[in-house]
This record gives sequence, structure tokens and C-alpha cells, in this order.
Amino acid sequence: MKFLDREIAPLGMGCWPIAGPMFSGETRLGYTNSDNVESIRTIHAALDAGITLFDTAAAYGAGHAERLLAEALKRRPDALIVTKIGIAIDEDKKQLKGAETEPASVMPAIDCCLSRLGRDRVDLLLLHQNSLPVKEAEPLFDEMEKAIRAGKIRAYGWSTDFHSSVSSVADRSGFMAVEHAMNICIDAPRMQKVISNKGLQALIRSPLAMGLLSGKYGTTDEVPADDIRANALLPWADYYRGGRPNPKYLSTLDAVRDLLTADGRTLVQGALGWLWAKQEHNIPIPGARTVEQINGIAGALDFGPLPNGSMIEIEKLIEREPEDAPERER
Repeated sequence: MKFLDREIAPLGMGCWPIAGPMFSGETRLGYTNSDNVESIRTIHAALDAGITLFDTAAAYGAGHAERLLAEALKRRPDALIVTKIGIAIDEDKKQLKGAETEPASVMPAIDCCLSRLGRDRVDLLLLHQNSLPVKEAEPLFDEMEKAIRAGKIRAYGWSTDFHSSVSSVADRSGFMAVEHAMNICIDAPRMQKVISNKGLQALIRSPLAMGLLSGKYGTTDEVPADDIRANALLPWADYYRGGRPNPKYLSTLDAVRDLLTADGRTLVQGALGWLWAKQEHNIPIPGARTVEQINGIAGALDFGPLPNGSMIEIEKLIEREPEDAPERER
């Protein structure tokens, strides 16, 4: 598929899991068990499997994920990097210091990303403020337009789950992509419609429901206490409750398990195939922190989209939110 005029596999690697610890005050916002050496091996394994798109953010590990990518990709200038700004960080303390949404912050933030990434230009820059009002986002996008003219970025977009926000800014000349949450448990028909109508690219965040769709977790399993999935204070991360998988989503997975794993697919590969079948613009960006994980993810490319018959049967088994349900962060 085409991405910024480049032919790529329709799959990226999310770099939040490799970022290591990060905090907002005392609140933990990172995944556990990341290892720098294994992380670099994982990035190299992704490249070997044909994945050339990597999604990160200044906030991931308070800069650490960007630095890991720089080390792993220093001999791969062909690899595409998506990063995000809009959250102030303290690298030394691994702290996320809150929203950074002043227009004057945009160029310095881009320069810091470029320095950490070891690059002269970012391929795609996203605004990392999901629910920011459009009137506050537009001055930031004005600065990103200047960054395109300055050669610092190729294009920009928004990491948001609010289709109405995207509709308001999608016609801007440099606005090329939206990153939004979507998976077999949580559909996003209104956002997908806007993306299709406006000719945008869709980067799919949480395509595996923060690991729940891997099938590794049952109702009694718990994630480590220092893992973000154990954080009950984040209403948008409700795939887990009290550190355990949300029974509602486990029930959904059980209902469609056989349809996802038809033709020899794993659950992960079936979940990614569901996204590809929904729309040709979709590029899932599942997170991975081990070679084993990324190899299993990349195996989905051999299968491609789920068959239309399976898609129809899946929708018969899942109770969806009303299409006019209030928008919210996912």
C-alpha cells in the first residue's frame, strides 16, 4: 500500500511497549519487562519481516523510545517514523509533565524529536492530544505547516478518537493521517467514514486491545502492578480492570475466536485481518517488545484481510455501541 508516496506493508510496529518506565507524578504509564537489547532486536526483526513503519512519541519512555529507534534504524534511512508531540517531558526523571499546547512549543518539540531520532526530518508528526478542542489545535497545525516548509517534517496528523475534530481540520494541505483506536471489540465507523471520505491514512492504535486479543489472558490472570494495564485511573484503558482482563471483552473474544482463527491464523493474525477487511486505508500499529511477538504479528501479512463471510458472521455475534453514541477517548 502507499504511505506518503512510499510503497509499504500495511502494518507498523508500535513502540510504546519498548519505551520502558514513564510516569505522571506517581502514576505509572509504561509497560513492564522491556529490555533495550531485546527491543533493538525486535525492531530489526520487524524490518526483516517487511515492516518499515514505526510509530512512537516523545512521551513514550519520556524520549527513550525515540532514542532506541535512532540506534536500531541508524543504517535504515528507508524506514518511516511516525512520532507525536503535545506532551511535555522530563527525560532525566522519566516524567510526563502534562499538555504542551502552546504554538511556540511546536518547533522546539520537533527539534528535540529530530535530535533523539537522529534524523533530519520526521515522516509523519501527530498531535498527541486526543480531546484538544479544534480551536486550540489549529494554531499547532499552523506551526506544523511551517515545519513542512522548513523541511523538518513531511506531513502531519492527529492522534484522536473524535471524528468531528478530524472533519474540521482534514482539508488542511499537510494533514495526511489520523491515529485512532479500533479493534474487534471497539469499532469506529464514524471515524473510518471521515477518513475514507477525506482520503486520509488511518493508523490503528490498540489493534490488539492492549494485548487482550492475543488470547494469553484469562479472567483470573493479572498483569504486573507496575504495568499501565493495572492502572484503574485511566478510563480509556478499560480493556483491563483491576489489572485483570475486562470480562466483557473476553466474552467478545470467545464469541468470535473460531472465526478469527480460521484458515490457520492465530488470534493476533485474525484480529489484524479484521482491521484490513474493514478498510483498505487501515494500517494497524500493534505494539511489540520481543522478537517472538513481532514475528507472530508479521505473520498476519501472509493471510491478509479476513474473508467477507467471516466479517458478516462476526458482526452477528458482537453487540456494538449505537453509531450515535457520544464520542470519547479510547
